[in-house]
Amino acid sequence: MVKLLEKVIKDAVEDDKCSFGSKEAISSMKNSKLVVLSHSVPEKMLQKIQQAAKNSKVSTLNYKGSSVELGRLCGTQFRISVVSLKTLSDTNLKGIIKELEAEKQG
Repeated sequence: MVKLLEKVIKDAVEDDKCSFGSKEAISSMKNSKLVVLSHSVPEKMLQKIQQAAKNSKVSTLNYKGSSVELGRLCGTQFRISVVSLKTLSDTNLKGIIKELEAEKQG
């Protein structure tokens, strides 16, 4: 997975600048910069989150791993299907998107 994304998530967790879970992501959407979704998000909830993100003009990102892997990345022993990042510079956001596009092509 994208190294920059991993670093950004770890930094956000350390600084307590993120929230975990679908309901938390939806309720904190206005304060979010990026929402990271694992493959484990149920279809109905995925649609709700994407609609809320679209309404709030927040970027969403599909994480290639499962909720277990995303939980590990966040440093927890729990499954995490959605992470909402509250602080993220535009430079990091653009860098993450560029890395993902390069990964898809390569």
